[in-house]
Amino acid sequence: MTTFPPSMGTLNEYAWHFVRAFQQKHELAELILLADQLPPDQAELSNQCDGIPVRIVRCWAFNRWDTPYRLLRVIESLNPDAVLFNLQFATFGNRRIPAALALLTPALVRQKAIPSVVLLHNIMETVDLNQAGFAGNRVVTWLTKMAGRIITRQLLRADLVAVTIPRYVDILEQVYGATNVLLAPHGAFETPPPPMPPTSDCCRFLAFGKFGTYKKVETLIEAFAQVQSNHDRPMELVIAGSDSPNAAGYLATVQQQYQQIPNVRFTGYVPEDAVADLFQSATAVVFPYTSTTGSSGVLHQAGSYGRAAILPNLGDLADVVEEEGFTGVFFEPENVTSLVQALAYIVRDPAASHRLGLQNYAAACGLPISDVADWYLLHIHTLRPLPAIKTHLQQELL
Repeated sequence: MTTFPPSMGTLNEYAWHFVRAFQQKHELAELILLADQLPPDQAELSNQCDGIPVRIVRCWAFNRWDTPYRLLRVIESLNPDAVLFNLQFATFGNRRIPAALALLTPALVRQKAIPSVVLLHNIMETVDLNQAGFAGNRVVTWLTKMAGRIITRQLLRADLVAVTIPRYVDILEQVYGATNVLLAPHGAFETPPPPMPPTSDCCRFLAFGKFGTYKKVETLIEAFAQVQSNHDRPMELVIAGSDSPNAAGYLATVQQQYQQIPNVRFTGYVPEDAVADLFQSATAVVFPYTSTTGSSGVLHQAGSYGRAAILPNLGDLADVVEEEGFTGVFFEPENVTSLVQALAYIVRDPAASHRLGLQNYAAACGLPISDVADWYLLHIHTLRPLPAIKTHLQQELL
């Protein structure tokens, strides 16, 4: 159960690579995606990956109140061996009540005696509600936090809850007394050949994601303008992605505000088949975050393509860097002067940029997402033994 491209829902890119990894697991008979609905004029992407059959069932929609009923009805009709939910707290909506109701689905599935596994990318205790666009006045913020704790307890009623950051395991065990939480690897999306030094003299900075809440680009654009005016090396800033659901119109406003600054390019939404070229054309990937809401898929993508990272040393992002071996040039969040220094370091020293990229490549390649899929199959096997299942990891153990 997940968002899935060409939908622009949160976690859709992770799902794209996750599904392609599962397609190579021939111990499975079929993979069924319970995905978010597309607009009437949008067609499914063609599946160019060989492997087990994948059936896409577009059966729920963002901010719909009846999402749990619709999902449960489809799941009962399919009677699968297990259901894996790819979730964060804003997966089902940016309106509190429909989003919260839909997050009850894993618990409802378990009540039907169908094993349910939740991959939870963030937890309420570490989310800055103001930065994420979900807070209001003090009463609303308090109510949102209380509702988040209630929903967390309901999510923990699934058979298994996987999180990608060790601190999340500690919080769920200590605050909620959870006994069914496991640390799951995030995994590298792809493993291209080792990166070569950039062949172009143009220094291209890339910011990628959904912008407007805790990912904001004003500081980045202002820092880029200063660096550009102080160095002769040709450079470009590429802002690739779309608005966060909680910040509609943000990028259009920013683009209008900074239209006088040259060599700043807004691409809009990037189709999945264009993501590789986008990252490979970049010199460094910049993370203009004011807070964090979980492990960073963009950091793993930057590593997969061997790109240097320019990032704030804060929250979950700092945890991932420390625990998984990534590196980068660090700056103080929302500090133009600090970010100018970080960008200038990359501009002045292309060799250093390449060295940082190689270290990130090594970190990203440490655990490919194909092995992560094996990890989930092993745990699903403990919940409901499947006939003749023997994953790649089991074969290694034998």
